[in-house]
Amino acid sequence: MLIKGFLGTSLIDFPGHVASLAFVGGCNFRCPFCHNRDLVRGFLKLPTLSEESVLDDLAKRKGFIDGVEVTGGEPCLYADLPAFLRRVKSLGYPVKLDTNGYFPKALSSLLEEGLVDYVAMDVKTSPEKYAQTVGKVIDLSRIGRSIRMILDRAPDYEFRTTVVPTLVGAEEVVSIGRWIEGAKSYALQAFRPVNTLDPQYSKILPPKRRELETMALRVRPYVKEVILRSE
Repeated sequence: MLIKGFLGTSLIDFPGHVASLAFVGGCNFRCPFCHNRDLVRGFLKLPTLSEESVLDDLAKRKGFIDGVEVTGGEPCLYADLPAFLRRVKSLGYPVKLDTNGYFPKALSSLLEEGLVDYVAMDVKTSPEKYAQTVGKVIDLSRIGRSIRMILDRAPDYEFRTTVVPTLVGAEEVVSIGRWIEGAKSYALQAFRPVNTLDPQYSKILPPKRRELETMALRVRPYVKEVILRSE
């Protein structure tokens, strides 16, 4: 894998855990509001951390952390992700995977082998607006398969959506709620106008907290818990 970043300690990214984060480069989507621009375009120019160095660091952190998150970018782009996660698990750490859900076969293999303890899947928008939101035409059935798989098989999980004024709003959130109906946890995240893939989105103001609260009320009939994340 092309590991392009490492954060030794996080208290907020892996629920219930003090975790280290490994960031991989590359993504198959082109969401214009993405604030990890450097991991989507131009990531090959960034220094690559060897897997050995990351694993050595994780081994040294035993007793200080109790989980590892692999994020990006899109980790499921990498065929060697399972091999890396096996080594992480051999250190005794539970694993959180961040994914956009476009690779259900890869996700299925990870769940079947027990390599992932928590899945955080970004559901970008309503089915009708997916192509516009991710910047390309996609096979939407893949997203649906991943949603169902997580609902049925993931040991623990959350779905999450970034609320982006002009692009992802209340109606899209309600549609997503119907799509993931019965989910135990759904997070609404405020868009961050920082380092966006499309520079025009850096000019858009993030949604206010009360807007997220209103959306949460509308989507609660479909999910068990709504989490709000804003600045």
